[in-house]
Amino acid sequence: MAIAEVTIIPIGTASTSLSHYVAHMQRVLAQQPGISYELTSMSTIIEGPLEQVLEVIRVLHESTFAAGAARVSTSIKIDDRRDREASSRQKLQSVQAKLSQSLDD
Repeated sequence: MAIAEVTIIPIGTASTSLSHYVAHMQRVLAQQPGISYELTSMSTIIEGPLEQVLEVIRVLHESTFAAGAARVSTSIKIDDRRDREASSRQKLQSVQAKLSQSLDD
């Protein structure tokens, strides 16, 4: 399963506030099958098969134009682990487990 961190920025909008666009993209995400996602304060994390994740990112990018943006900048980071199942939750749990160990372990 791939984990992607996506930041989509509409450029040339009438306002410095982008929450309208973020809310629009979250509604679009809710309609996408086969993925899970989490909104953070700076980006959205999308998890699923790589092909679906990339398609969802394309849909989000295009939907930002449909929401009124004249220009869109999309940044993507992908973690695609193939040796075993991985998820954002599992990655966080792994770090939290290590934080609970003593420094000598």
